[in-house]
This record gives sequence, structure tokens and C-alpha cells, in this order.
Amino acid sequence: MTSDAAVPIPDPGRYKLCLFVTGSTPRSARAIENMQKICDENLHGRYDLEIIDVYENPEATRDLQIIATPTLVKILPEPLRRIIGDLSDKERVLAGLNLAPVGAAHNRSK
Repeated sequence: MTSDAAVPIPDPGRYKLCLFVTGSTPRSARAIENMQKICDENLHGRYDLEIIDVYENPEATRDLQIIATPTLVKILPEPLRRIIGDLSDKERVLAGLNLAPVGAAHNRSK
């Protein structure tokens, strides 16, 4: 039996990210703000960032084995990667996402 419904094929250039935070604390707010800024500056609309509050959705932590917050999980493109803790170090976050910092390629060519 076939279905006429098309199965969406993931865009290989699109990032699917989940940011796990604990409540509306200053640390959570900083993590969200940092990730939105990093994504806007480096992924230019090629990302989906889901914010998951572990207090409101504790079962979401089980599948991805989240044990600390904030934790950023890069689901797509594979491989799955986790960045745990402070997300204010832009270069560390970009390395975790397998992205070169903005201007890095330009700087290397000089």
C-alpha cells in the first residue's frame, strides 16, 4: 500500500538544535540569548532551535540522556553532539557544531 503523503526529506544544510534549560533563571536566559545570537550570526536562518525547560518537560531529558543544564544538543546534521554548560564561549560552541567561526576561512587565506 502506498501513500500520497510526501515524507519530508531533511535539508542537509539545516541544523536541528535542542537547548535544555532549567526554568526561567538568569543562567537559562543567558544560554538562550547566546544560542539565538550564535545561530543568527552563523546559520543565517538554516536552523531550528527548540528550547526545552526540563522542569516543564522532564521526560524530554530521558531519550537524549540530559544530566546537566544548560545543554545544547545538535541533532542534525549528524553526528549528534552535546555541548554542556556555559554557552557564552562562541568559538567552543561553533567547534561543537562543526562550524568555523565567522571570518576564520578568510583569516587563514592571508
